Formats: sequence, structure tokens, C-alpha cells
Amino acid sequence: MIATTLKQFAVNLSETTAFGTVVRHMERRGRDKPSLRVLAYHRIDTANPDDVYYPGLISASPKQFAAQIDCLANSHYVCTMAEVVAASRGESSLPPDAVLLTFDDATTDFAEHAWPVLKSHGLPATVFVPTAYPDNPSVHFWWDRLYRAVMLSPAETQMPAPDGTAVMLTTRNQRRRLFRLLKEYLKTIPHRQFQKLMQAIAGAGGVADPVNNNVLGWSELRTLADEGLTLAPHTHTHPMLNQLPDDEICDEVTTSLAVLREQIGADVSRTLAYPAGGVSAAVISAMDAAGFDLAFSTRRGVNAPTFPAPFELRRINVGARTTLALLRMQLANWGR
Repeated sequence: MIATTLKQFAVNLSETTAFGTVVRHMERRGRDKPSLRVLAYHRIDTANPDDVYYPGLISASPKQFAAQIDCLANSHYVCTMAEVVAASRGESSLPPDAVLLTFDDATTDFAEHAWPVLKSHGLPATVFVPTAYPDNPSVHFWWDRLYRAVMLSPAETQMPAPDGTAVMLTTRNQRRRLFRLLKEYLKTIPHRQFQKLMQAIAGAGGVADPVNNNVLGWSELRTLADEGLTLAPHTHTHPMLNQLPDDEICDEVTTSLAVLREQIGADVSRTLAYPAGGVSAAVISAMDAAGFDLAFSTRRGVNAPTFPAPFELRRINVGARTTLALLRMQLANWGR
């Protein structure tokens, strides 16, 4: 409740004239601090009360996204992933105002809403693909299944709780609280325990998965790649890598790259975004051993141009409450 109130306060503050003045000052100072800013988007869509996919993964509405991209096109150098990799190797340097656009999960709305806007500006982007999901409607993202089980199940459903008890679902607010609790708890437990609990949650909810998993198919992804979009791995089955045994970490990252190369071509990007930011020393070791160039976390902030931690690059997550002023503030070397 407190976190939600603070977020709303920040949104309201960002819309004031005084905040705009502060942002412009930060932008002027930021030009003297070269860095790589990486924006992380998920879904670009309009919120819908009948959505069977978790609406909290909507980063922006199509209208908001168009305004953000228009701002970026006029204020920053939007670089390609290949340029970032070259800079990390010391083969070239990035402009001080460089921004990399990334999209996690390869959801269908990218092709419908995001790519047309990016193409109209001639801007590059990278989509991280969980390679077990395209053309595989039997596989669904765990947060979507959790959302359906907790939020869309019948009244008085008995839902497993983290402490091993069962909670009877009642009001919408109570369901929201339980959903948030379970979503955060599931990220903290070993993957086998996670799978067991998720199976119990989905079974208790009794809500059938939709026919589609909301992920672009391989044919659509090949078309986007032919049009200039960079595709990169997002693991194979989208687990929290830091909750896996070492051998399974290796299998996830190598399989994702192999499948993407088989489907798209050998020139796919050897970069990866960690699902939910799940990174550890073992994960970094596996990435290095597999020959990846870079990897992206969910830790907020900007990156030094010297790339001191190439497998722990920071990103700025864009959410539905990210106003244009807030986005500009975060791009102005916020967090350095």
C-alpha cells in the first residue's frame, strides 16, 4: 500500500512544471556524463479488464509508447545491439547520449504496436525471445497462469499460500494482495519447488489457459528479423536462472542460443536478458563459458562506457505509470 502511494506521488509530481524544470537541468548535466542507457519494455498494449494475460506486464499503451519513441528520436542516439557489443569489445565507442531499446518475451503486441512506431522513426531495437514459447501454445508464462488462477478463479476458491496453508479467495483487493505475495515469493525459491507450487496454484484455480500464449511465432519473428529487428535469447523455458542447479543453467542458456540460431540464422545476437533479473556468480560463469558477449539484468540504472560488468548490465524498466517526464529523468544519467 505504501509503495503504491509513493509511486502515485511520483507520477503526480512528474506532471508538475517544477519537475519539468528539474528534468531539463538534469538533461543538460547528463550530456557531460557518457553512459549507455538501456530501456526495458515488456507489453505495449491497452489495459483491458477482460485481459487473460497479466496486465501488470504492460509497459505502455500504444499512445504512450509513440510519445516516448518520438521523444527519444529527437533527444538521443538510439543504437543497435551490434554497436553495443562492439563498444564492449573496445572496437568502437558509443555517443554519450546512447540508448538501447530492449523488449522482453517477444509478445504479439510488439509486432502490432511497437515495431510500426520504431520503423516509422527508423530506430533499431532488440527483442529477447524465450525460445520454448513460439508456436508452442501449451507453454504459458508463469505470471499469466498465476494471474488467471488468483484473479479469475471462482469465488471461495481455496488457493495455496507460501506458508503451506490455503487461503479462500474473496474480494478483488484480497486477490490482488495474494497475487503480489505469491508473485514475489515464487521468485525466491528453487525452481523445482517453484514448479510444484505453480502446479498446485494452477490446479486450485481451475482456470483453463487460453488457446494462445501471447508469443510471436517463428514465422513472424523471421519476418521481423528480415526487416531489421535484432533477436536475442531470453533463455529457453524462462526460469529464474539463479534458482537452477549449475548444469541446468548451462542447458538453458546454450539451448536458447542454439534454437534461436536454428530458427533465425547464425547471426543472431549472442546477448541475453535474465528472466526477472535472476543472476548469480554461477549464472555469469555459465554465460561466459557459453561464449555470450553481454547479458542484461533488471537492476535499475545506467552503464559506464567501459563495460566493467558485461554480464550484469543495468536497465531502466518502463512501466505503465512511467510518464514522459519520469522517463526523461531516468535517461538523464539517473542512478550513476
